[in-house]
Amino acid sequence: MKNFQKYTPQFILPSESCMDWAQKSMVEKAPVWCSVDLRDGNQALVEPMSLQTKIEFFKLLVEIGFKEIEVGFPAASETEFTFLRRLIEDDLIPGDVTIQVLTQAREHIIKKTFEAVKGAKNVIVHVYNSTSVAQREQVFAKDREAVKAIAVDGAKLLKKLTEEAGENYRFEYSPESFTGTEPEYALEVCNAVLDVWKPTAGRKAVINLPATVENAMPHVYAQQVEYIHKHLKYRDNVVISLHPHNDRGCGVAAAETGLLAGADRIEGTLFGNGERTGNVDIITLAMNMYSQGVDPGLNFSNMPYITSLYKSYTGMPVSPRQPYAGELVFAAFSGSHQDAIAKGMAFRDKNKRKVWDVPYLPIDPKDVGREYESDVIRINSQSGKGGVGYIMQTAFGINMPRKMKEDMGYKVKHVSDAGHRELKPVDIYEVFRENYLDNHALFEITECHFRQVDGIEATVTVSHGGENSVVISKGNGRLDAVSNALKALFGIEYALTSYEQHALSDTSRSKAISYVGVETKGGTYFGAGVDDDIIKSSYKALTSAVNNLLKAKNK
Repeated sequence: MKNFQKYTPQFILPSESCMDWAQKSMVEKAPVWCSVDLRDGNQALVEPMSLQTKIEFFKLLVEIGFKEIEVGFPAASETEFTFLRRLIEDDLIPGDVTIQVLTQAREHIIKKTFEAVKGAKNVIVHVYNSTSVAQREQVFAKDREAVKAIAVDGAKLLKKLTEEAGENYRFEYSPESFTGTEPEYALEVCNAVLDVWKPTAGRKAVINLPATVENAMPHVYAQQVEYIHKHLKYRDNVVISLHPHNDRGCGVAAAETGLLAGADRIEGTLFGNGERTGNVDIITLAMNMYSQGVDPGLNFSNMPYITSLYKSYTGMPVSPRQPYAGELVFAAFSGSHQDAIAKGMAFRDKNKRKVWDVPYLPIDPKDVGREYESDVIRINSQSGKGGVGYIMQTAFGINMPRKMKEDMGYKVKHVSDAGHRELKPVDIYEVFRENYLDNHALFEITECHFRQVDGIEATVTVSHGGENSVVISKGNGRLDAVSNALKALFGIEYALTSYEQHALSDTSRSKAISYVGVETKGGTYFGAGVDDDIIKSSYKALTSAVNNLLKAKNK
């Protein structure tokens, strides 16, 4: 690409090495979660949410388990102000939920914000000003001391107004554009703010470190965070919060490395909705922890429900490949993947595995409200015998012999390929029915009687070509006797190479299903039969298999 020379790294590393985070392999406990869907997420929508929609979204966030929710920028518009007043006056905020409100470090905006939160029980007032080199030079035209004074003055006003109101509000400060700020200077500003607030164990302050524009690889953010973590005043009484954006597509990774670096809290949104490329996706972060055996403290056990409401509230789509929530994230179309999943599930059931380690599935889809039959094994022209067999067994209780699964797999693949479409379980069953179960294309056995005479003698009535033929034949068993009758009637030779049967359910009144394979020099042909009588089901299966043989022979 042209013009790459005009770009240069905008991040600034700390003056000392901050790499302790790199010695840790995983996030071992959930952070404090703060949803900013109703503020940061809402302001990024083409059409911001209505008052009632925001109320419904707030209820969803509470239902999921968020204990801190940034409800808006109440001084920014009348809608934002009215929404907050509605939450307070209608007593919609649970006693264990803290609302957070955002304000710039400007006197009239702060005062308007305090009007909005009057009467709320648990409140975090979040004040910010930008501290980056670019903002100081290009936007404010102020030096370091002047920018720090904006933060300090804002902190003082928050404290003063809270005392005047007789409330116990908590405070949060963000050096906006933290990742473009010299870490030493960001620390200086944050410490100056904390010197005003003097946080205590019973009233902790929040220092939020926003990647307002993500401008570096995640390990750079982690070093910046670790530097603040190591040198911040009142550290035991301060919650270090992260607010990563996703401009480089690394928001989740940056949040995870930032937590390893000492952060305690995450601000983000469902599905990462936010300005430009979005905020960090809290669902992905929380489910990543869940997949490592860490309780995230949020409930995403009904992901389809959450996804549906999110789309209706925001008008935003959810990608079919969105981690953990997308329509296709558990779907396996590849034959080898389907085979591995089917075998993994069988292995898990047989060995009563408690730990989840099924190939190709990082978590159990059922844990987020998904179904194996409709969400995991998806059948198209790329699928194979393993996936087809899995669908037939889980959806219909039909467990075909291995060679028959392979034959069925090719037939299903042909139907999908010819129609250029995915096949649903009902479509797959129809392929099975047409080819194996109700296959009477050339003949049908309408009646069959047995008696024991030097083995088994069968009297078989066969309907074919508009006529009925009665054939008497012997064999070493009932199925063998019927088979010999068909060979004699049609003048054919074949070998019975497979014969299996099982019940279609676990009840004593369940039907039996039989599978038969017959082999000639031209190939192997399969059939299936279902009946209350196991003998009838077996010769029905033989009938279907021989019909397939004769059709092939006639071609």
